[in-house]
Amino acid sequence: MAFSVAFSQSSFSCLSTFSKKPRKIPFGHLPLIRAVKSSEQQNEKIAKTEAIEGSSSNAKPTTTAPPKPKKPVYSMKKGQIVRVDKEKYLNSVNYLSVGHPPYYKGLDYIYEDRGEVLDLRFFETGEYALIAWVGIPTAPAWLPTDMLIQSDKLNYERM
Repeated sequence: MAFSVAFSQSSFSCLSTFSKKPRKIPFGHLPLIRAVKSSEQQNEKIAKTEAIEGSSSNAKPTTTAPPKPKKPVYSMKKGQIVRVDKEKYLNSVNYLSVGHPPYYKGLDYIYEDRGEVLDLRFFETGEYALIAWVGIPTAPAWLPTDMLIQSDKLNYERM
């Protein structure tokens, strides 16, 4: 038993009021809004510049570029080989937030295997390094740099 229905626009009187073409809104009717940061320091600067411009009409205003932010100095380098200090990690907030018991053996690779520093950043709580473990199929982790042990040589023996 097949059932087919044919609808037309005239069968729904409520749809006849909608236009098939999208309506364009002219921009001349829209109010323009400009955001301005108001502060006392800015008002003082404007007053000073107006006083300077009023006194010397031939002088060109000099614009000084804002000083570049200082490049942060990190305690490690990208690509450096590290491993995690077990005692510091087990007593850290990072370990406590995971909820593993103290005898949990699933994380031994971070103490024994090579970890490579992928990125370094300063967060609110200090300097952190993004560590990926070589040969371990797991996601990289952000760890504080104070709990990492730097390795001088590339190939070191497992514990």
